[in-house]
Amino acid sequence: MPSPVAALATTAMLRRTDPVSGAVERLAQALPARADATVLLDFVEDDLREGLDALGDVQAHFHDLLQALQRDTLTPGALLNAGEDLHVLQRLEDLHEAVTHLRRRMSQAAGMMRRG
Repeated sequence: MPSPVAALATTAMLRRTDPVSGAVERLAQALPARADATVLLDFVEDDLREGLDALGDVQAHFHDLLQALQRDTLTPGALLNAGEDLHVLQRLEDLHEAVTHLRRRMSQAAGMMRRG
């Protein structure tokens, strides 16, 4: 079993290497120690991770478009393939959902802080 000092060091390292964990931990310190706050924190973490993942996919799509447009030879087929947007449109919907959830969850957290 790790010592308390080792556990604290591991937590600090996680915060530096995983900004989501650090942010959720910071929010946890501001909320009252209640079961509903723990559930809220889990949802916040999930929504942050999903939103960032979706944002990464959208960014990758634009990167792929730029690469396709920088090729020596542009062809209609290459442009159509580069513009394929079904996946990125789904990820934009996922991003919208994550942002909407986070807005509501931040409001819930603020309410818990006031009442706590």
